[in-house]
Amino acid sequence: MLRKINVKKVKTVAWNCVLITLGGFICAVAINGILIPKHFLSGGFTGLCLIIHYLFERIDVGWLYLVVNIPLFILGWMRVSRPFLLYSLFGMGVFSLALLVTKVTLAVHDQMLAAILAGIIAGIGSGLIFRSYGSAGGLDIIAIFLNQKYSIRLGQTILAFNAFILLACAILFGIDLALYTLVYLFVYTYLIDLVLVGLNQRKTVFVISDNSQKIANEILKKMNRGVTLFKGEGAYTRTPRDIIYTAITMKELTKLKDLIFSIDQEAFVVVNDTKEVLGKGHEMRKIY
Repeated sequence: MLRKINVKKVKTVAWNCVLITLGGFICAVAINGILIPKHFLSGGFTGLCLIIHYLFERIDVGWLYLVVNIPLFILGWMRVSRPFLLYSLFGMGVFSLALLVTKVTLAVHDQMLAAILAGIIAGIGSGLIFRSYGSAGGLDIIAIFLNQKYSIRLGQTILAFNAFILLACAILFGIDLALYTLVYLFVYTYLIDLVLVGLNQRKTVFVISDNSQKIANEILKKMNRGVTLFKGEGAYTRTPRDIIYTAITMKELTKLKDLIFSIDQEAFVVVNDTKEVLGKGHEMRKIY
């Protein structure tokens, strides 16, 4: 049993390292291949490093990113979980190395197309990193620290810092480059969501039927999905009935509908988009 646990743990660590490494090098291609030649900025501490690089071109972005992350990891050592911090330390090292060695230029002449392509490439890379149990360091660490110490939401920290980056870009390099950077960030965040969710986007479903128990049993047996039954009552008829609640992937939605209506053609079904579902049978919670 101990050997099996160790093998599983090694596979998990290896898979996370592969995701972080691949994602880091893909992000580096976007930065060295498009952002730097076009003088665009990025979000987070990468954007801060790019500002310093544009002002002092002899300072390489890879070394800058490594240096600015050192105090962040010292700060995070007391507040962030060890597995997340160690994965992120690995990610920071890989990303810094990737920035130093991936000296490529992607020949996209149109500024708008360049911003869009950079967002696609970097979004895919960051999405792969975020699918792991770590990060590439930078703003993630300070955002988690502020969240745990002062209850400031992660999104608020990231939004505020990126707003500062865009303002600095507009002041130092002109409004046009700031707007191109904004386009890049929009595409970048959209692609991250696409990589993280993709076709595995979760749906939550409510079903009201006179055959709720039979439908629930079929969902448990044929779809292997958990079901919760709520007690409800028709407002007009005052008839008590069970309301089914379940969470499924988008790919399973058609199968679920077929199952429900094969049992009860008059069933009332409500399908909701859900950003995230955590727990048994779905994604596991990422520990920070």
